[in-house]
Amino acid sequence: MAARYLKSAPPATHDDARSQGVRETVAGVIADVRARGDVAVREYSEKFDNWSPESFRLSDEDVERIVAGVPAQVIADIRTVQARVRDFAQRQKESLHDFEAEVSPGVFLGQKNIPVAAAGAYVPGGRYPLVASAHMTVVTAKVAGVDRVASCTPPIHGEIPAATIAALHLAGADEIYLLGGTQAVAAMALGTETIGKVDLLAGPGNAYVAEAKRQLFGEVGIDLFAGPTEILIVADGEADPFVVAVDLLSQAEHGPDSPAILITDSEPLARRVLELVDEILVDMPTRDYAGPAWRDHGEVAVVADLAEAYALADSYAAEHVQVLTSSPRDALTGMRNYGALFLGEGTCVSYGDKVIGTNHTLPTRGAARYTGGLWVGKYLKTVTYQEVTSREASVELGRLCGRAARVELFEGHARSGDVRAHKYAGDPLPWAPPGL
Repeated sequence: MAARYLKSAPPATHDDARSQGVRETVAGVIADVRARGDVAVREYSEKFDNWSPESFRLSDEDVERIVAGVPAQVIADIRTVQARVRDFAQRQKESLHDFEAEVSPGVFLGQKNIPVAAAGAYVPGGRYPLVASAHMTVVTAKVAGVDRVASCTPPIHGEIPAATIAALHLAGADEIYLLGGTQAVAAMALGTETIGKVDLLAGPGNAYVAEAKRQLFGEVGIDLFAGPTEILIVADGEADPFVVAVDLLSQAEHGPDSPAILITDSEPLARRVLELVDEILVDMPTRDYAGPAWRDHGEVAVVADLAEAYALADSYAAEHVQVLTSSPRDALTGMRNYGALFLGEGTCVSYGDKVIGTNHTLPTRGAARYTGGLWVGKYLKTVTYQEVTSREASVELGRLCGRAARVELFEGHARSGDVRAHKYAGDPLPWAPPGL
């Protein structure tokens, strides 16, 4: 049967004027930072954050003082979570192997995984200081072997975000700047008189930060093109509707444009979840975000069975997919398009966001059809090398190269093969200048 929607989101609209305004503002800031460096960075920091310290970079003494003022339990929790992130990233790294193979006599091919030299980590502030983003970006980069990690996080209403600074420090950030927005992203990507250029940018942010990363991609690498946070729950009739409702709203609070979707084979469950969401929202402290998100982007679909549920879920290619069924691990074979799976009632997306150890920087807006999220491999360049030590092998390859290249009309390529076949086996060179 076709899915029946008990609640559907209105057709998506695109605010072209706002999007154009964001693009133009970001382009102007980037061009200005490119031309005027630190002077432009300072002006934009004053304009957007009312923040203009003598130095945006925190000294070692500044960091020690700030970290000392963070409650001991917060520090302990940061250390615990970072240990989990570090362990998972290390396991990822150990799954990658350099290799060299003699693929035919005298022909050696190899692969190496080389970390980028410098990475930039952006940790947002604003309403939600995303302390966990420090773990995901900096810890993962350091496990990959990145020599230099520069990090930027904005002041919040003129105040230093102490827990975020502590997280960046404990994660291993080499440089910590109290600097936010497009100007921070541009400074790290382009380099200024006081902020060194990086090779790759990672971390979430608002529409301006996301657009800055998009415009700078190519000059630097980026982790992902980020959009609003998404949750999709697949549930059967045995799921607890209260848990489902709570978990849907847990992600809706990220912002008023965050989709929250339920797909189930049980209409009674679907209807009860709809009732409970409305009841929970009444006194939810973040209902000013979660309420509009649910109103405008919430969906509830009823399908015939879980096979249809997984197929429909795949069509969304959602960032977070939570599976609340009697056999949640069936999703591992039943689905292919998701940023991350959260299997069973004992698991939830919030664990992935904050504490469990997997990386929470994940694809949105359907990008899970073709990519996964941020991982240790994003900070590594997988490169190859070749060596031919056998004259006989070089002759064979040279003759093959000559024929293959001439099919494509690449005469110069062909001649590189010809000259080796000539030098090592005496093959004729009809194209060579006289006397050679």
